[in-house]
Amino acid sequence: MKSLSVAELLVLHAQIGEELRDRGVVRSANNPTGDLAEYLFCRALGWRQAPNSERGYDATGPDGTRYQIKARRIHRRNKSRQLSAIRDIEGGHFHVLAAVLFDDDFRVMKAALVPVGLVVEHSTFVKRTNSNKFIMRDDVWNAPGVRDVTAEIAAAMP
Repeated sequence: MKSLSVAELLVLHAQIGEELRDRGVVRSANNPTGDLAEYLFCRALGWRQAPNSERGYDATGPDGTRYQIKARRIHRRNKSRQLSAIRDIEGGHFHVLAAVLFDDDFRVMKAALVPVGLVVEHSTFVKRTNSNKFIMRDDVWNAPGVRDVTAEIAAAMP
């Protein structure tokens, strides 16, 4: 890789994105972290992915439960566990937050199902973005009602 030019690396990056899309792992040309999380949760737990344009949730379980799926890649240069913005958190769009933390190499570190009430309780409203911020701190993993699904999500990686 070190012998490749910047232009060659960018072409390789684009080709990898296209190959992941062709394999059904990602659905967009964005950073693959969120798409990968959606793919893994749906594959592991038998959920149906919502259309890309669906507001407020990403998947539906066989029993009708709606899931908002969030992920964070813990990078050697950024150890933050803050998930991406959660919009209209009290709007009833989802019942459970499905969260996964990946390591630097996209290996599943931890994954959990968090009831929406706990997400509301532990999140902070950010006026600037009109959204809530939620951080997957260690205390969340041990909170009542949280289900650890690390093994299932890790096993779903193709």
